[in-house]
Formats: sequence, C-alpha cells, structure tokens
Amino acid sequence: MRSRPCSRLARLAILLRIIGIDPGSLRTGYGIIESDARGELQHVAHGCLNVAGRPFLERIGAIYRELSQVLAEYRPDTAAIEQVFMARNADSALKLGQARGAALVALLEAALPVEEYTALQIKKASVGAGHADKEQVQSMVRWLLHLDKNPQADAADALACAICHAHHARTRQRWQVAGHA
Repeated sequence: MRSRPCSRLARLAILLRIIGIDPGSLRTGYGIIESDARGELQHVAHGCLNVAGRPFLERIGAIYRELSQVLAEYRPDTAAIEQVFMARNADSALKLGQARGAALVALLEAALPVEEYTALQIKKASVGAGHADKEQVQSMVRWLLHLDKNPQADAADALACAICHAHHARTRQRWQVAGHA
C-alpha cells in the first residue's frame, strides 16, 4: 500500500508521513497518511492491533511488538497519539494508560517525534465538531482520504489523529514562514 518507495530523507522534502495512534487495551488503531507541502492528504495504510482474548500483560507486549512492526514497515516521519481521557472506571483508565504507554515506547524507540492530542482536538480538526460520534468520524475520514469504504472505528480514530496532526503541522509551518514562531 506504499505510495512510492524512497528514502526517509527524500520523502521529507516531498511529503510528511504521519502515523496516528488510537490506543486501546483490546484494540489499538493505527492510521498512516502523507501530507504534502500544500496540505493535501493521502492515505497510506490503516488497521487495528487486535489483542483481545489474551491475558493483560500479553496484550501490552503485543501492542508494543505489533506496532513496532508497523513502524518498521511504513517508516513514518512523525507520530500523533490520542491523550487518555478521564474515565468513570478507574481500572479501565489504568489499562488504557498502560496500552498507551506500550504504544509510546514503540514510537519513541523508533526515534519519532510524538505529538499528543485530545479527542476534542482530533474531532474538531477532522470532522469540524468536537463532539462528533464514531460514525461521523468514520465518514469524514473516508471522505477526506478518498477511501472506498468507512474504516473500522479504531482505525478511523487513528487516521483522524494523523489528520489532526497534519493540520496542526501545516499551521505551525505557516506561522514559522510568517515569522511568528
């Protein structure tokens, strides 16, 4: 599914390859896009690391290992990950935080710069509404990336995270060019 084979440095001059991560202790979504100098977005790959049905510690290890394989295959230039939200159930929040930690270690071990975004920021940047539901996110991601069908919810959230980062990176770039940085 790679758009073009070239070295990481050559791609940086042309495109920014971004991986977005939607962490979860049962399913961790990932989505990879490329953004060019004009801010045009192109889908590269997406999927879910489905670790359900395993003991918890095995799931954490699997998230790290499987995400490391995705990173080695697609070689993104930067990463974006959803921040943990406050949950009503403390046990669920702790498990989510540990899954997110496993994903962060894989990203940092790959020497990627990592940006963190709240769910509200991600939905606003990708859908235009901070309280959009899962179906709205899936539909907008499909439309923005010209996909044939809606991606699975966790992968759509990860793609939306990458889209959010692309928009933020483009805005930062404009501010730097304008001398406001």
